Amino acid sequence: MNPDYASLIRDIPDFPKKGIIFKDITPLLLNPTALKEVIQDLSRPFMGQKIDVVVGMESRGFMFGPAVAMELHAGFCPVRKLGKLPFVTEQVSYELEYGTDHLEIHIDAVTDGTRVLIVDDLIATGGTAQATVSLLERLGAEVVGLSFLIELDFLRGRDKFPGKQIHTSIVY
Repeated sequence: MNPDYASLIRDIPDFPKKGIIFKDITPLLLNPTALKEVIQDLSRPFMGQKIDVVVGMESRGFMFGPAVAMELHAGFCPVRKLGKLPFVTEQVSYELEYGTDHLEIHIDAVTDGTRVLIVDDLIATGGTAQATVSLLERLGAEVVGLSFLIELDFLRGRDKFPGKQIHTSIVY
């Protein structure tokens, strides 16, 4: 765990529901030095890997993804919840602990062989990231790796990605 980053993340108990401890990254986002270092940290393991597109999932992936894309000289593409994108989309549904959700991407965002890095603020069970990998691979992209600010390793989310390069800045 990087103590510089971890000290800027606060725990919010019972949010969004009882029993969950939410990792609030707002204090980190407000610290320009830490924010810059986090962007560099999320990017560093993938430098020189010829990433074409960085994909960020709704919504906190949008906070880090574009900056990581700039670091890697790559494009950025959002993966959004159902009904939020204006062009023709490819969709995937996935299971949550309390139901089903959907993600979508523009059908022309990636093509066969596009080298993609997925970026998000947190990996817990890995369900959202796994759905995103599925969506990208269905469109022919090559998912080079996944980069997260926070990993809740007790939930074993990284186990869903055998053979994929995974980087996390802070592990709880």
